[in-house]
Amino acid sequence: MKKKLNYLILLLAAVFMVGCTDVEEAADADVETAVQEETAVEKEEARLAAEKEAAEKAEAEELAKQQEAEEKAKAEELAKEKEAQELAAKEKAEAEAAAKQQQELFAGYELIEVDGGDLSGYREANVVVDIGFGDREYWAFTNEHGQLVRVVAAEIILQDDASEPVTGDGRYYADEAKVPGVESDILDEGHVIADSLGGVANAYNITPQESTLNRHGDQAYMEDVIRDAGGAMNFEAIITYPDTETQIPSSYQYSYTVMGNEVVDEFVNGNPDEINASLGLTGSGSSVSGSTVTESAPAESAPAPSGGDVSAVDANGNGQVTIAEAKAAGFSMPITSDHWLYQYMDDRDGDGMVGE
Repeated sequence: MKKKLNYLILLLAAVFMVGCTDVEEAADADVETAVQEETAVEKEEARLAAEKEAAEKAEAEELAKQQEAEEKAKAEELAKEKEAQELAAKEKAEAEAAAKQQQELFAGYELIEVDGGDLSGYREANVVVDIGFGDREYWAFTNEHGQLVRVVAAEIILQDDASEPVTGDGRYYADEAKVPGVESDILDEGHVIADSLGGVANAYNITPQESTLNRHGDQAYMEDVIRDAGGAMNFEAIITYPDTETQIPSSYQYSYTVMGNEVVDEFVNGNPDEINASLGLTGSGSSVSGSTVTESAPAESAPAPSGGDVSAVDANGNGQVTIAEAKAAGFSMPITSDHWLYQYMDDRDGDGMVGE
């Protein structure tokens, strides 16, 4: 009996031990599962935190970029506004200066408008008229007797036959104003500023001018010089008369700047050949120029027997130097045969002197 009891006790002990082992193993498994789950949660939380941080960083960077772009755009806009304000202020100042200069220039004269093709020979007294074709500003002034006495232009702009309406012979208008005196056989309807230089054809740009002077003399040469130079700056014409009744000038004085040279040319309103002949300055032929005084600055007018650079004088590059080109380069007339420039000029009367 006692032996049986021992067996029973041993059996119960074995069962108990096996049961404890299973419980322990189950508990260990539960702990391992819990740890794994906790690790997964932590990883997920870490991942989500990282994603959130990255998103916040990206959002911050994008916001910074937007702010930077907005600040840049605002700065550019402010710079443009400042530039526009400065430009407007500059234009206003220039306009005011130009208006003041024009007011001073026009002081004592009434500004009137006259059509460029008006053929009337009548001029009003003490007026100023724009005689520039198109947008050009060439100002002509009359005195108290209605005589055209002065023409000024800050810039001479050549005619552009490609964009301006001109006739086949290069005129803006088919005819010129009939200023008293132009009906003479020896007087032309002479432009103070020629069509080719942008001048119109009304009475405020026309004077009765001796035909040879107008077509072949100093007037024509002056126009050639300005055309060859591509225009001129600081142009001024002063026109004088023998009395207060006539509209036929006695002399002209032109001043202008071409290629950096200031040219001042004065001549009488007469046939240059006849004037030279009366002064004993012509030989068997005749001289073309009717110039009496020419001053240029800054320029060298003294003879240069040792020679010089003709390309600096020959404005159109044709190898021949005209009186007008020589004057524009600063040489005084006449040019004699011992001057280096003489060989490039046309001595029509063969007297060893050009431009007398």
